Amino acid sequence: MKPEPPLIDDGATADKASQQVPPPARLLRLPEVIDRVGLRRSAIYQRMSEGRFPKSRSLGPKCAVWVEAEIEAWIKSVMGSS
Repeated sequence: MKPEPPLIDDGATADKASQQVPPPARLLRLPEVIDRVGLRRSAIYQRMSEGRFPKSRSLGPKCAVWVEAEIEAWIKSVMGSS
């Protein structure tokens, strides 16, 4: 077996690791939203209509999704107000 050449630290790897790349936005379906927030479907839609919960987005006639970041922000806001 050939010995592997020593790794050379040119600083490029550290620069790439130090750059914070935000994770891609995720879309959540209703069952996952229910699991995360602990509310039933009817409570989620009631709060949406009152403006107290993030609005869903429609991807089709029978496909509603929520933006994960908006759900996480709502959870943090609820935790901060208690």
